[in-house]
Amino acid sequence: MANKFYITTPIYYVNASPHIGHSYTTIAADVLSRFKRRTLGRENVRFLTGTDEHGQKIQKAADAAGLSAQSFVDRTSGQFRMLWESLGVSYDDFIRTTEERHIKAVQRVLGILFEKGDIYEGKYEGLYCTPCETFWLESQAEGGLCPDCKRPVESIVESNYFFRLSKYQDWLLGFLKAHPGFIRPASRYEETMRFLELNKLNDLCISRPKERLSWGIPLPFAPAHVTYVWFDALINYISAAGEFDEAGNYKSQWWPAQLHLMAKDILRQHTVYWPIMLHALGIPLPEAVFAHGWWMINEDKMSKSRGNVVNPLEMVKKYGLDAYRYFLLRDVPFGLDGSFSEEGIVKRYNSDLANDLGNLVYRTLTMVEKYFGGDIPAVDCGELARSGGAAAILEKLSKLDSQVSSALDACNFNSALEAIWELIGMANKHVEETKPWNLAKQDKKDELASFIRLLVEVIRGVAFQLEAFIPQTSLSIREQFGKDRIKKGDPLFPRIETKKK
Repeated sequence: MANKFYITTPIYYVNASPHIGHSYTTIAADVLSRFKRRTLGRENVRFLTGTDEHGQKIQKAADAAGLSAQSFVDRTSGQFRMLWESLGVSYDDFIRTTEERHIKAVQRVLGILFEKGDIYEGKYEGLYCTPCETFWLESQAEGGLCPDCKRPVESIVESNYFFRLSKYQDWLLGFLKAHPGFIRPASRYEETMRFLELNKLNDLCISRPKERLSWGIPLPFAPAHVTYVWFDALINYISAAGEFDEAGNYKSQWWPAQLHLMAKDILRQHTVYWPIMLHALGIPLPEAVFAHGWWMINEDKMSKSRGNVVNPLEMVKKYGLDAYRYFLLRDVPFGLDGSFSEEGIVKRYNSDLANDLGNLVYRTLTMVEKYFGGDIPAVDCGELARSGGAAAILEKLSKLDSQVSSALDACNFNSALEAIWELIGMANKHVEETKPWNLAKQDKKDELASFIRLLVEVIRGVAFQLEAFIPQTSLSIREQFGKDRIKKGDPLFPRIETKKK
Protein backbone atom coordinates (compact mmCIF):
# COMPACT_ATOMS: atom_id res chain seq x y z
CA MET A 1 0.00 0.00 0.00
CA ALA A 2 1.49 3.32 -1.07
CA ASN A 3 1.36 6.35 1.23
CA LYS A 4 0.43 4.37 4.32
CA PHE A 5 1.56 4.81 7.91
CA TYR A 6 1.79 1.84 10.30
CA ILE A 7 2.92 2.79 13.81
CA THR A 8 3.27 0.62 16.91
CA THR A 9 3.83 0.98 20.62
CA PRO A 10 5.40 -1.91 22.49
CA ILE A 11 2.85 -4.32 23.88
CA TYR A 12 2.77 -3.63 27.59
CA TYR A 13 3.52 -6.30 30.17
CA VAL A 14 0.46 -6.97 32.31
CA ASN A 15 2.05 -8.11 35.57
CA ALA A 16 0.89 -4.81 37.12
CA SER A 17 -1.28 -1.78 36.38
CA PRO A 18 -0.27 0.86 33.77
CA HIS A 19 1.64 4.02 34.74
CA ILE A 20 2.85 7.31 33.22
CA GLY A 21 5.66 5.65 31.27
CA HIS A 22 3.13 3.55 29.36
CA SER A 23 0.96 6.58 28.66
CA TYR A 24 3.94 8.62 27.40
CA THR A 25 4.71 6.22 24.55
CA THR A 26 1.08 5.68 23.69
CA ILE A 27 0.10 9.36 23.66
CA ALA A 28 3.10 10.09 21.41
CA ALA A 29 1.93 7.37 19.01
CA ASP A 30 -1.59 8.77 19.17
CA VAL A 31 -0.38 12.26 18.19
CA LEU A 32 1.52 10.90 15.19
CA SER A 33 -1.45 8.76 14.15
CA ARG A 34 -3.91 11.65 14.34
CA PHE A 35 -1.53 13.86 12.39
CA LYS A 36 -0.98 11.24 9.68
CA ARG A 37 -4.74 10.60 9.34
CA ARG A 38 -5.10 14.28 8.54
CA THR A 39 -2.41 14.19 5.86
CA LEU A 40 -2.82 10.67 4.45
CA GLY A 41 -6.48 9.88 5.17
CA ARG A 42 -7.89 7.71 7.94
CA GLU A 43 -7.95 4.57 5.79
CA ASN A 44 -4.19 4.78 5.22
CA VAL A 45 -3.13 4.84 8.89
CA ARG A 46 -2.86 1.90 11.29
CA PHE A 47 -1.98 2.41 14.97
CA LEU A 48 -1.28 -0.76 16.94
CA THR A 49 -0.95 -1.21 20.68
CA GLY A 50 -1.70 -4.12 22.99
CA THR A 51 -0.62 -6.26 25.92
CA ASP A 52 2.12 -8.84 26.49
CA GLU A 53 0.55 -11.64 28.55
CA HIS A 54 2.92 -14.61 28.90
CA GLY A 55 5.93 -15.39 31.07
CA GLN A 56 7.07 -16.19 34.56
CA LYS A 57 6.32 -12.78 36.05
CA ILE A 58 2.70 -13.07 34.91
CA GLN A 59 2.34 -16.49 36.47
CA LYS A 60 3.80 -15.26 39.77
CA ALA A 61 1.59 -12.18 39.81
CA ALA A 62 -1.48 -14.30 39.07
CA ASP A 63 -0.59 -16.74 41.88
CA ALA A 64 -0.13 -13.83 44.29
CA ALA A 65 -3.56 -12.46 43.30
CA GLY A 66 -5.21 -15.87 43.73
CA LEU A 67 -6.28 -15.98 40.08
CA SER A 68 -5.63 -18.20 37.11
CA ALA A 69 -3.11 -16.72 34.69
CA GLN A 70 -5.82 -16.19 32.06
CA SER A 71 -8.16 -14.45 34.50
CA PHE A 72 -5.32 -12.25 35.70
CA VAL A 73 -4.27 -11.12 32.20
CA ASP A 74 -7.90 -10.55 31.20
CA ARG A 75 -8.31 -8.18 34.12
CA THR A 76 -5.06 -6.26 33.66
CA SER A 77 -5.32 -6.04 29.87
CA GLY A 78 -8.74 -4.48 30.42
CA GLN A 79 -7.12 -1.80 32.59
CA PHE A 80 -4.89 -0.79 29.69
CA ARG A 81 -7.85 -0.56 27.32
CA MET A 82 -9.75 1.55 29.83
CA LEU A 83 -6.75 3.85 30.32
CA TRP A 84 -6.29 4.42 26.60
CA GLU A 85 -9.98 5.30 26.27
CA SER A 86 -9.65 7.76 29.16
CA LEU A 87 -6.56 9.34 27.57
CA GLY A 88 -8.22 9.80 24.18
CA VAL A 89 -5.95 7.26 22.46
CA SER A 90 -7.24 6.50 18.97
CA TYR A 91 -5.65 3.10 18.30
CA ASP A 92 -6.86 1.03 15.34
CA ASP A 93 -5.97 -2.39 16.73
CA PHE A 94 -5.28 -3.79 20.19
CA ILE A 95 -3.47 -7.12 20.18
CA ARG A 96 -3.12 -9.55 23.06
CA THR A 97 -0.52 -12.31 22.99
CA THR A 98 -3.10 -14.77 24.29
CA GLU A 99 -5.21 -14.27 21.13
CA GLU A 100 -5.43 -17.11 18.63
CA ARG A 101 -4.16 -14.94 15.73
CA HIS A 102 -0.97 -14.23 17.67
CA ILE A 103 -0.41 -17.75 18.95
CA LYS A 104 -0.83 -19.08 15.42
CA ALA A 105 1.73 -16.60 14.04
CA VAL A 106 4.29 -17.32 16.79
CA GLN A 107 4.11 -21.06 16.20
CA ARG A 108 4.42 -20.51 12.44
CA VAL A 109 7.55 -18.39 12.97
CA LEU A 110 9.03 -21.03 15.26
CA GLY A 111 8.31 -23.77 12.74
CA ILE A 112 9.85 -21.86 9.83
CA LEU A 113 13.04 -21.04 11.74
CA PHE A 114 13.34 -24.59 13.12
CA GLU A 115 13.03 -26.12 9.66
CA LYS A 116 15.63 -23.64 8.41
CA GLY A 117 18.07 -24.72 11.12
CA ASP A 118 18.09 -21.34 12.86
CA ILE A 119 16.56 -22.87 16.00
CA TYR A 120 18.31 -25.81 17.68
CA GLU A 121 18.21 -27.71 20.97
CA GLY A 122 21.01 -27.10 23.44
CA LYS A 123 21.89 -27.06 27.12
CA TYR A 124 21.75 -23.87 29.11
CA GLU A 125 23.87 -23.50 32.20
CA GLY A 126 24.11 -20.08 33.80
CA LEU A 127 22.33 -17.35 35.72
CA TYR A 128 18.72 -16.27 35.37
CA CYS A 129 16.82 -13.21 36.59
CA THR A 130 13.17 -14.08 37.13
CA PRO A 131 11.83 -10.48 37.38
CA CYS A 132 13.49 -9.55 34.07
CA GLU A 133 13.07 -13.04 32.56
CA THR A 134 16.63 -12.78 31.25
CA PHE A 135 19.67 -15.06 31.24
CA TRP A 136 23.05 -13.58 32.20
CA LEU A 137 26.69 -14.64 32.13
CA GLU A 138 28.59 -14.69 35.41
CA SER A 139 30.77 -11.87 34.12
CA GLN A 140 27.65 -9.74 33.61
CA ALA A 141 25.97 -10.43 36.96
CA GLU A 142 28.44 -8.80 39.32
CA GLY A 143 27.84 -9.76 42.93
CA GLY A 144 25.17 -12.23 41.85
CA LEU A 145 22.84 -9.37 40.88
CA CYS A 146 20.95 -8.74 37.65
CA PRO A 147 22.63 -5.90 35.70
CA ASP A 148 19.21 -4.39 34.90
CA CYS A 149 17.11 -4.60 38.07
CA LYS A 150 19.89 -5.25 40.63
CA ARG A 151 18.02 -8.18 42.18
CA PRO A 152 19.55 -11.62 42.87
CA VAL A 153 19.89 -14.06 39.97
CA GLU A 154 19.63 -17.84 40.30
CA SER A 155 21.72 -20.65 38.82
CA ILE A 156 19.94 -22.81 36.25
CA VAL A 157 20.93 -25.90 34.26
CA GLU A 158 18.40 -27.12 31.71
CA SER A 159 17.79 -28.20 28.14
CA ASN A 160 16.31 -25.46 25.96
CA TYR A 161 15.98 -24.29 22.38
CA PHE A 162 18.14 -21.51 20.96
CA PHE A 163 17.84 -19.06 18.07
CA ARG A 164 21.07 -18.44 16.13
CA LEU A 165 21.54 -14.72 16.77
CA SER A 166 25.30 -15.08 16.41
CA LYS A 167 24.92 -16.24 12.79
CA TYR A 168 23.55 -12.83 11.78
CA GLN A 169 25.74 -10.39 13.73
CA ASP A 170 27.85 -9.38 10.74
CA TRP A 171 24.74 -8.92 8.62
CA LEU A 172 23.15 -6.69 11.27
CA LEU A 173 26.27 -4.56 11.63
CA GLY A 174 26.39 -4.10 7.86
CA PHE A 175 22.72 -3.20 7.70
CA LEU A 176 22.99 -0.62 10.48
CA LYS A 177 26.07 0.99 8.94
CA ALA A 178 24.15 1.35 5.70
CA HIS A 179 20.95 2.58 7.42
CA PRO A 180 21.89 4.88 10.33
CA GLY A 181 18.38 6.33 10.37
CA PHE A 182 16.91 2.96 11.32
CA ILE A 183 17.56 3.64 15.02
CA ARG A 184 16.57 7.01 16.45
CA PRO A 185 17.58 9.27 18.06
CA ALA A 186 21.24 9.19 17.00
CA SER A 187 22.41 8.46 20.56
CA ARG A 188 20.51 5.14 20.52
CA TYR A 189 22.03 4.24 17.17
CA GLU A 190 25.51 4.87 18.56
CA GLU A 191 24.69 2.83 21.68
CA THR A 192 23.59 -0.15 19.59
CA MET A 193 26.60 0.07 17.30
CA ARG A 194 29.00 0.14 20.27
CA PHE A 195 27.32 -2.93 21.73
CA LEU A 196 27.56 -4.89 18.48
CA GLU A 197 31.15 -3.84 17.79
CA LEU A 198 32.43 -4.64 21.29
CA ASN A 199 30.47 -7.82 22.02
CA LYS A 200 29.97 -11.16 20.32
CA LEU A 201 26.30 -12.08 20.24
CA ASN A 202 25.27 -15.22 22.09
CA ASP A 203 22.52 -17.35 20.61
CA LEU A 204 19.20 -16.47 22.20
CA CYS A 205 17.52 -19.01 24.49
CA ILE A 206 13.94 -18.92 23.25
CA SER A 207 12.21 -21.61 25.32
CA ARG A 208 11.43 -22.58 28.90
CA PRO A 209 10.61 -26.12 30.06
CA LYS A 210 6.91 -26.48 30.91
CA GLU A 211 7.87 -28.10 34.20
CA ARG A 212 9.30 -24.72 35.25
CA LEU A 213 6.91 -22.44 33.38
CA SER A 214 3.61 -23.60 31.89
CA TRP A 215 2.20 -20.15 31.03
CA GLY A 216 3.35 -19.57 27.47
CA ILE A 217 2.95 -20.60 23.83
CA PRO A 218 4.10 -24.23 23.26
CA LEU A 219 6.82 -24.84 20.70
CA PRO A 220 5.20 -26.73 17.78
CA PHE A 221 8.18 -29.09 17.49
CA ALA A 222 8.73 -29.50 21.27
CA PRO A 223 5.43 -29.38 23.19
CA ALA A 224 7.22 -29.81 26.53
CA HIS A 225 8.66 -26.28 26.07
CA VAL A 226 6.98 -22.86 25.91
CA THR A 227 8.24 -19.79 24.06
CA TYR A 228 10.45 -17.20 25.78
CA VAL A 229 8.30 -14.14 26.40
CA TRP A 230 10.47 -11.71 24.40
CA PHE A 231 10.59 -13.93 21.30
CA ASP A 232 6.81 -14.29 21.59
CA ALA A 233 6.14 -10.58 22.19
CA LEU A 234 8.10 -9.09 19.28
CA ILE A 235 6.09 -11.10 16.77
CA ASN A 236 2.95 -9.10 17.66
CA TYR A 237 3.94 -6.42 15.15
CA ILE A 238 3.45 -8.84 12.27
CA SER A 239 0.79 -11.10 13.80
CA ALA A 240 -1.53 -8.07 13.99
CA ALA A 241 -0.78 -6.84 10.47
CA GLY A 242 -0.90 -9.95 8.26
CA GLU A 243 -0.43 -13.72 8.13
CA PHE A 244 1.71 -16.49 6.66
CA ASP A 245 0.57 -18.47 3.65
CA GLU A 246 0.99 -22.24 3.34
CA ALA A 247 4.45 -21.81 1.84
CA GLY A 248 5.61 -19.75 4.83
CA ASN A 249 5.55 -16.39 3.05
CA TYR A 250 4.32 -13.45 5.11
CA LYS A 251 1.55 -11.40 3.48
CA SER A 252 0.43 -7.98 4.69
CA GLN A 253 -0.87 -4.72 3.22
CA TRP A 254 0.55 -2.82 6.22
CA TRP A 255 4.02 -4.26 6.76
CA PRO A 256 6.69 -2.95 6.99
CA ALA A 257 5.88 -0.60 9.84
CA GLN A 258 6.96 2.99 9.40
CA LEU A 259 7.76 3.40 13.09
CA HIS A 260 8.18 1.33 16.26
CA LEU A 261 7.97 3.56 19.37
CA MET A 262 9.26 2.41 22.78
CA ALA A 263 11.26 3.42 25.86
CA LYS A 264 15.02 3.05 25.80
CA ASP A 265 15.12 0.12 28.23
CA ILE A 266 13.89 -2.25 25.51
CA LEU A 267 16.12 -0.86 22.78
CA ARG A 268 18.27 -3.99 22.36
CA GLN A 269 15.31 -6.30 21.85
CA HIS A 270 14.06 -4.07 19.04
CA THR A 271 17.40 -3.27 17.41
CA VAL A 272 19.16 -6.64 17.74
CA TYR A 273 16.69 -9.50 18.31
CA TRP A 274 13.86 -8.21 16.13
CA PRO A 275 15.81 -7.22 13.00
CA ILE A 276 17.62 -10.56 13.03
CA MET A 277 14.36 -12.47 13.50
CA LEU A 278 12.80 -10.67 10.54
CA HIS A 279 15.86 -11.11 8.34
CA ALA A 280 15.98 -14.84 9.13
CA LEU A 281 12.31 -15.08 8.10
CA GLY A 282 12.91 -13.16 4.87
CA ILE A 283 10.58 -10.34 5.99
CA PRO A 284 11.46 -6.65 5.40
CA LEU A 285 12.52 -4.63 8.42
CA PRO A 286 10.51 -1.68 9.78
CA GLU A 287 11.60 1.72 8.53
CA ALA A 288 12.59 3.10 11.94
CA VAL A 289 12.79 2.34 15.66
CA PHE A 290 12.57 5.29 18.07
CA ALA A 291 13.52 4.74 21.72
CA HIS A 292 12.56 7.67 23.93
CA GLY A 293 13.80 8.54 27.41
CA TRP A 294 12.37 7.80 30.84
CA TRP A 295 10.34 9.87 33.22
CA MET A 296 12.33 10.24 36.43
CA ILE A 297 11.12 10.97 39.94
CA ASN A 298 13.80 12.38 42.22
CA GLU A 299 16.45 11.20 39.74
CA ASP A 300 15.16 7.61 39.81
CA LYS A 301 13.55 5.88 36.86
CA MET A 302 9.80 5.49 37.28
CA SER A 303 9.06 1.75 37.41
CA LYS A 304 6.73 -0.77 38.97
CA SER A 305 9.62 -2.59 40.66
CA ARG A 306 10.77 0.63 42.41
CA GLY A 307 7.27 1.42 43.60
CA ASN A 308 7.46 5.06 42.47
CA VAL A 309 4.89 4.99 39.69
CA VAL A 310 2.31 7.72 39.15
CA ASN A 311 -1.22 6.85 38.02
CA PRO A 312 -2.09 8.75 34.81
CA LEU A 313 -5.80 8.78 35.67
CA GLU A 314 -5.08 10.65 38.91
CA MET A 315 -3.20 13.31 36.97
CA VAL A 316 -6.03 13.63 34.45
CA LYS A 317 -8.57 13.92 37.23
CA LYS A 318 -6.58 16.74 38.89
CA TYR A 319 -5.46 18.72 35.84
CA GLY A 320 -7.54 17.59 32.87
CA LEU A 321 -6.75 15.31 29.96
CA ASP A 322 -5.35 17.90 27.56
CA ALA A 323 -3.14 19.49 30.21
CA TYR A 324 -1.65 16.05 30.94
CA ARG A 325 -1.08 15.27 27.26
CA TYR A 326 0.41 18.71 26.68
CA PHE A 327 2.84 18.48 29.61
CA LEU A 328 4.21 15.08 28.59
CA LEU A 329 4.98 16.17 25.03
CA ARG A 330 6.06 19.79 25.62
CA ASP A 331 8.26 19.64 28.70
CA VAL A 332 11.11 17.43 27.44
CA PRO A 333 12.62 16.62 24.02
CA PHE A 334 11.26 13.17 23.17
CA GLY A 335 14.57 11.30 23.16
CA LEU A 336 15.76 12.57 26.56
CA ASP A 337 14.90 11.70 30.14
CA GLY A 338 12.45 14.01 31.91
CA SER A 339 11.79 14.88 35.53
CA PHE A 340 8.15 14.42 36.46
CA SER A 341 6.48 16.57 39.10
CA GLU A 342 3.04 18.00 39.69
CA GLU A 343 4.68 21.39 40.10
CA GLY A 344 5.88 21.03 36.52
CA ILE A 345 2.36 20.29 35.27
CA VAL A 346 0.92 23.30 37.14
CA LYS A 347 3.64 25.58 35.75
CA ARG A 348 2.96 24.52 32.16
CA TYR A 349 -0.80 24.71 32.75
CA ASN A 350 -0.78 28.26 34.10
CA SER A 351 1.89 29.64 31.79
CA ASP A 352 1.23 28.01 28.41
CA LEU A 353 -2.38 26.87 28.54
CA ALA A 354 -4.07 29.47 30.75
CA ASN A 355 -1.99 32.63 30.19
CA ASP A 356 -1.07 32.11 26.53
CA LEU A 357 -3.61 29.98 24.67
CA GLY A 358 -6.60 30.35 26.96
CA ASN A 359 -6.16 34.09 27.30
CA LEU A 360 -5.86 34.63 23.52
CA VAL A 361 -9.01 32.63 22.83
CA TYR A 362 -11.13 34.20 25.58
CA ARG A 363 -10.09 37.81 24.95
CA THR A 364 -10.76 37.39 21.21
CA LEU A 365 -14.21 35.92 21.87
CA THR A 366 -14.93 38.78 24.24
CA MET A 367 -13.91 41.40 21.65
CA VAL A 368 -16.02 39.78 18.91
CA GLU A 369 -18.95 39.78 21.33
CA LYS A 370 -18.38 43.36 22.58
CA TYR A 371 -17.51 45.14 19.35
CA PHE A 372 -19.40 43.11 16.72
CA GLY A 373 -22.31 41.54 18.59
CA GLY A 374 -20.91 38.03 18.16
CA ASP A 375 -20.48 38.26 14.37
CA ILE A 376 -16.99 37.45 13.11
CA PRO A 377 -15.88 40.42 10.95
CA ALA A 378 -16.12 39.53 7.25
CA VAL A 379 -12.75 40.92 6.24
CA ASP A 380 -10.94 39.64 3.15
CA CYS A 381 -7.82 37.87 4.40
CA GLY A 382 -5.79 39.57 1.67
CA GLU A 383 -6.51 42.87 3.36
CA LEU A 384 -5.17 41.74 6.72
CA ALA A 385 -1.49 42.11 5.81
CA ARG A 386 -1.97 45.88 5.52
CA SER A 387 -3.04 46.26 9.15
CA GLY A 388 -0.18 47.17 11.46
CA GLY A 389 1.97 44.24 12.59
CA ALA A 390 -0.21 41.67 10.86
CA ALA A 391 2.27 40.84 8.07
CA ALA A 392 4.73 38.97 10.31
CA ILE A 393 1.89 37.08 11.99
CA LEU A 394 0.37 36.03 8.67
CA GLU A 395 3.78 34.90 7.42
CA LYS A 396 4.26 32.80 10.58
CA LEU A 397 0.75 31.35 10.17
CA SER A 398 1.45 30.41 6.55
CA LYS A 399 4.61 28.51 7.55
CA LEU A 400 3.14 26.82 10.64
CA ASP A 401 1.86 23.69 8.91
CA SER A 402 5.23 22.86 7.37
CA GLN A 403 7.03 23.58 10.65
CA VAL A 404 4.74 21.26 12.60
CA SER A 405 4.94 18.59 9.90
CA SER A 406 8.74 18.63 9.82
CA ALA A 407 8.97 18.45 13.60
CA LEU A 408 6.53 15.54 13.90
CA ASP A 409 8.24 13.62 11.11
CA ALA A 410 11.32 13.75 13.34
CA CYS A 411 9.31 12.92 16.51
CA ASN A 412 10.17 16.39 17.85
CA PHE A 413 6.89 16.91 19.67
CA ASN A 414 8.12 19.76 21.84
CA SER A 415 9.53 21.58 18.78
CA ALA A 416 6.16 21.31 17.03
CA LEU A 417 4.41 22.75 20.08
CA GLU A 418 7.03 25.50 20.42
CA ALA A 419 6.29 26.58 16.84
CA ILE A 420 2.57 26.77 17.63
CA TRP A 421 3.20 28.72 20.82
CA GLU A 422 5.46 31.18 18.99
CA LEU A 423 2.44 32.16 16.91
CA ILE A 424 0.24 32.38 20.01
CA GLY A 425 2.85 34.64 21.62
CA MET A 426 3.00 36.87 18.55
CA ALA A 427 -0.78 37.24 18.57
CA ASN A 428 -0.92 38.13 22.26
CA LYS A 429 1.86 40.68 21.79
CA HIS A 430 -0.04 42.15 18.83
CA VAL A 431 -3.06 42.70 21.08
CA GLU A 432 -0.97 44.62 23.62
CA GLU A 433 0.72 46.72 20.96
CA THR A 434 -2.39 47.49 18.90
CA LYS A 435 -4.65 48.27 21.90
CA PRO A 436 -7.97 47.45 20.20
CA TRP A 437 -9.90 49.26 22.92
CA ASN A 438 -8.38 52.49 21.63
CA LEU A 439 -9.42 51.64 18.08
CA ALA A 440 -12.95 51.21 19.37
CA LYS A 441 -12.87 54.54 21.21
CA GLN A 442 -11.62 56.27 18.07
CA ASP A 443 -14.37 54.61 16.03
CA LYS A 444 -11.83 53.00 13.67
CA LYS A 445 -14.20 50.21 12.73
CA ASP A 446 -12.36 48.95 9.65
CA GLU A 447 -9.02 48.70 11.48
CA LEU A 448 -10.71 47.01 14.42
CA ALA A 449 -12.47 44.55 12.14
CA SER A 450 -9.20 43.64 10.39
CA PHE A 451 -7.41 43.31 13.71
CA ILE A 452 -10.01 40.95 15.17
CA ARG A 453 -10.34 38.92 11.97
CA LEU A 454 -6.57 38.39 12.09
CA LEU A 455 -6.83 37.00 15.62
CA VAL A 456 -9.65 34.70 14.55
CA GLU A 457 -7.57 33.35 11.66
CA VAL A 458 -4.63 32.74 14.01
CA ILE A 459 -6.83 30.92 16.52
CA ARG A 460 -8.39 28.76 13.81
CA GLY A 461 -4.91 27.86 12.54
CA VAL A 462 -3.72 27.05 16.06
CA ALA A 463 -6.78 24.89 16.76
CA PHE A 464 -6.16 22.97 13.53
CA GLN A 465 -2.54 22.24 14.48
CA LEU A 466 -3.42 21.32 18.08
CA GLU A 467 -6.00 18.69 17.12
CA ALA A 468 -3.43 15.87 17.26
CA PHE A 469 -1.98 17.02 20.58
CA ILE A 470 -4.94 18.21 22.66
CA PRO A 471 -8.04 17.13 20.73
CA GLN A 472 -10.66 18.18 23.28
CA THR A 473 -9.32 21.74 23.43
CA SER A 474 -9.03 21.91 19.64
CA LEU A 475 -12.66 20.85 19.27
CA SER A 476 -13.83 23.36 21.89
CA ILE A 477 -12.06 26.21 20.09
CA ARG A 478 -13.52 25.25 16.72
CA GLU A 479 -17.01 25.03 18.22
CA GLN A 480 -16.68 28.50 19.76
CA PHE A 481 -15.47 30.05 16.51
CA GLY A 482 -18.15 29.15 13.97
CA LYS A 483 -18.15 30.05 10.33
CA ASP A 484 -19.73 33.48 10.81
CA ARG A 485 -20.53 33.76 14.53
CA ILE A 486 -19.00 32.89 17.84
CA LYS A 487 -20.47 30.76 20.59
CA LYS A 488 -18.58 31.92 23.64
CA GLY A 489 -18.00 29.36 26.36
CA ASP A 490 -16.14 29.27 29.66
CA PRO A 491 -12.38 29.91 29.73
CA LEU A 492 -10.51 26.87 28.38
CA PHE A 493 -8.00 26.66 31.23
CA PRO A 494 -8.96 28.46 34.44
CA ARG A 495 -5.76 29.26 36.33
CA ILE A 496 -4.70 26.92 39.11
CA GLU A 497 -4.08 28.96 42.23
CA THR A 498 -0.87 27.95 44.01
CA LYS A 499 0.01 28.72 47.58
CA LYS A 500 2.70 31.35 48.00
CA LYS A 501 5.74 30.21 49.95
